[in-house]
Amino acid sequence: MTNSLPNQPLQDVHVRETVPLVAPRYLKQEETISDVAVKTVIEARESIKRILSGEESRLIVVVGPCSIHDHVAALDYAHRLKQLADRVQDKLLVVMRVYFEKPRTTVGWKGLINDPHLNDTFDIATGLRIGRRILLEVASMGLPAATELLEPITPQYIADLISLTAIGARTTESPTHRQMASGLSMPVGFKNGTNGSLQVAIDAMLAARSQHSFLGIDNDGQTCIVNTHGNPWGFLILRGGQSGPNYNPESLAESLKRLNAAKLPPRLMVDCSHANSNKDYLLQHVCWGDCLAQRIAGNKNIVGLMLESNLMPGNQPLTSDLTKLKYGVSITDGCIGWEETERLILSAHEQLSSAE
Repeated sequence: MTNSLPNQPLQDVHVRETVPLVAPRYLKQEETISDVAVKTVIEARESIKRILSGEESRLIVVVGPCSIHDHVAALDYAHRLKQLADRVQDKLLVVMRVYFEKPRTTVGWKGLINDPHLNDTFDIATGLRIGRRILLEVASMGLPAATELLEPITPQYIADLISLTAIGARTTESPTHRQMASGLSMPVGFKNGTNGSLQVAIDAMLAARSQHSFLGIDNDGQTCIVNTHGNPWGFLILRGGQSGPNYNPESLAESLKRLNAAKLPPRLMVDCSHANSNKDYLLQHVCWGDCLAQRIAGNKNIVGLMLESNLMPGNQPLTSDLTKLKYGVSITDGCIGWEETERLILSAHEQLSSAE
């Protein structure tokens, strides 16, 4: 009796196709980084480190769209933010949210890098080019940028233009992201879990401070083993959880207690969006004002605040007819508009100045 094996493949069973990408080195060579951009990134990174270590007293403000989907609108926002940042720079270090990748609980638009044309064509090569160009233009204005990194490949294409990175609530528990963070060149904020857990973020900070070896790519796009030193500039970002906000004094005290117990620096940033605003962008100002008041009252452990902000308030659905999209309105989470953004930041500057 003859044994016959089934005639079917053993791998790539569910893969439609694989598309080669340009190596990071060649993408970076397409547009040269200006001296201003280099200076912007380095100086912002060093300032953030000094703030995290307690050597500098400014408050970090990470503000900008929930996600970038329009190149023109992104630069319009950046120009306005740069002018505002210059007005408040003695008290606030303003960093623009330039978020290109969107983590999804199930499905949805995955961000500009994955789907730059907003039509499920997933032209990632173009997405990387547009994303890098936006970051170059923002940095060349003298405005530092922050982003969220969702996997270990993208950093090789854009991380040289980033001054601060966040690891999101859905990925803080991921070993891949903790390893990646251990090799990143900038400070990294770890958000508490979606259920409100602080421990996953504290564990992530501890893991990222250690040396790691993992699979990744180098500047030539070659698959390689990445051996890291460990990143000592991790910090906690509170974003609330399933039980609600976690920015009240009791929650902050518990967070600081847990950081001290883990022998981690007692510095934290508060995300005024997500569960800390009960997912209502109109309530971000409540969290902002409360945390600012705590800071002025003496809680210098609050070193930063985050706002989701756009040119226009609210959000809009992403439809197949892109001509119907309103300019400057988020297609992901709701954001406060520019007028409220400017008012909150100028008020914070005035209050911090008066408190001296």
